[in-house]
Amino acid sequence: MRDPVRTAMEICPVEVAIAVLGGTWKMTIVKHLLESTLRFGQLQRRLSPVSTRTLTRQLRDLEADGIIHREVFAEVPPRVEYSLTELGRTLGPIVTQLDQWGAGYAQS
Repeated sequence: MRDPVRTAMEICPVEVAIAVLGGTWKMTIVKHLLESTLRFGQLQRRLSPVSTRTLTRQLRDLEADGIIHREVFAEVPPRVEYSLTELGRTLGPIVTQLDQWGAGYAQS
């Protein structure tokens, strides 16, 4: 468990959720992985302005927190696929609600 999550556990469950999901692009990554398993390049194209470094960091955090699964295939060139864990899939209703709220807010 990452230190920010451990610290948040001493404060409040809302802070735990923010510590796990509050990073740049994390909820958008989860939103796209709810649709299907994706490779790094596919994720990067869907998150267009995200840098390689930022995406890598966010994926590592989500993996460390048990939200996503990273599978490396022994191929040349190497192939890496990202998918949601069971825990990650439980975020589906929350992501849908946030997506709807954000769309409504953007129209107001």
